[in-house]
Amino acid sequence: MSQPLPSPALEDSSAFVQSTGLQITAATPTLVAGWIELGPEHHTPWGIVHGGVYTSAVETAASIGASVAASEHGQIAVGVNNNTNFVRSMQPGRVEVVAQPLQQGRTQQLWDVRVTHRDRLIASGQVRLQNVDPRS
Repeated sequence: MSQPLPSPALEDSSAFVQSTGLQITAATPTLVAGWIELGPEHHTPWGIVHGGVYTSAVETAASIGASVAASEHGQIAVGVNNNTNFVRSMQPGRVEVVAQPLQQGRTQQLWDVRVTHRDRLIASGQVRLQNVDPRS
């Protein structure tokens, strides 16, 4: 039995998720795509994008895709581990976020997420998620 999911639209997200600016353009059980227009609101005091923006985008994209997949069994997916590597620093500009599953099992999923700017890798992350009953 399929579990209805909340909208992945930025304007329907929490204030925390909205602060990242992640705009979702596709959300399926095997692909989540989106983008962030990075600006000064995402910067550290040194003028580069804060790594937490990437970590949050990686977690959000993986959680959306994993929850879409889990919803087919009446479940949602919650992150249990997020390992995000920051490859290049960034200043203002648009980055693309693409998440795809590496493994999707009955109880857990592993998703790979890449953040790129003009086809250059900016950040890369893997998120392990647990499939759970949303009522628990």
